[in-house]
Amino acid sequence: MTERQTLLESIAQTTADYRAGDLPAPTAEHVDRWVCQFGAEVQVPLLRELDHVLKQTYFARATVSQFFGRQIAHKTLAGGQPCDFWRKAHFLDIQQNGHSQAEIRQLFGEALKTQCGLDIEQCGVDGGDFIYLDDVLFTGGRIGSDLSSWIDKAAPPQGTVHVLVIAAHRFGEWKCKERLKDVAGQAGKNLKFEFWAALRIENRNRYRATSEVLWPAVIPDDATLKAYMAEERKFPFEPRAPGGKLEHQIFSSEDGRQLLERELLLAGMRIRSFSQNPSRALRPLGFSPFGLGFGSMIVTYRNCPNNVPLALWWGDPEAGAGHPFSKWYPLLPRKTYAQDIDSDVFDL
Repeated sequence: MTERQTLLESIAQTTADYRAGDLPAPTAEHVDRWVCQFGAEVQVPLLRELDHVLKQTYFARATVSQFFGRQIAHKTLAGGQPCDFWRKAHFLDIQQNGHSQAEIRQLFGEALKTQCGLDIEQCGVDGGDFIYLDDVLFTGGRIGSDLSSWIDKAAPPQGTVHVLVIAAHRFGEWKCKERLKDVAGQAGKNLKFEFWAALRIENRNRYRATSEVLWPAVIPDDATLKAYMAEERKFPFEPRAPGGKLEHQIFSSEDGRQLLERELLLAGMRIRSFSQNPSRALRPLGFSPFGLGFGSMIVTYRNCPNNVPLALWWGDPEAGAGHPFSKWYPLLPRKTYAQDIDSDVFDL
């Protein structure tokens, strides 16, 4: 078997449960159709790096279930009598857009029933902590909006709110926490906010040299890209210094990372060109209010966030000829919702 075929099959296997039930299971042929949109000379190196990265950043359903299951007996979170803690806890169901919270609550409820014999819908007593469950925190905009509304309308005068997610991006987590503290203070409520995550991804500007998102160190010599970057005056892009020591080995090497950044950036620029008047938030490395895009590589079995590079999720093979979506074949077709396409973008 060639290296190319091995990589195609490996990526398909890593993402085997992606949107299971909604889409056919990924195959090597599916991955090959996607990568063939790139130059022939970079296809194998691109597959090589993507294979490595997805093994670090793709969260299968079993992994997500195991993480939330482990939180039930987490002593720092739940104390020495965890089942009593969860019996008293209030599990919030307040997500205004999307379905991630409902699905994660179901997973957590299954583990809670197995480990403690508790029905998640029956938990909650006066004085118990509050639990906000979700899959991933990117900008923190959605979590911030959900909890801000709850603080104003329904939160008690005092208490502790725990935000449990699979992965959190550090800038968004900080921004969200500060926002919630301000909202609680303005509402005259004494609320404490704790965030818990299996993986924290560095993406703060001051730490860009050790960032764990796609943050190009070198800008390709491309006239269209340079013209696009020149339009950004409020938050001009600042490249990272190469070779920084990362906390998590998201990338296989600096060379592999730079190849992935370059190819997904240029592909994202191609995708933007398919629309006559693309939104400013539609940035080549993922939805974001600034820079070249958010650049996250975190994907879950549920969906591919819009904060991930466009080349991974943009497009629709079912779109009619001539439609912009027909011009790119997605590796991880994104399920969108009428109200939340941009839900985690604009609250930075």
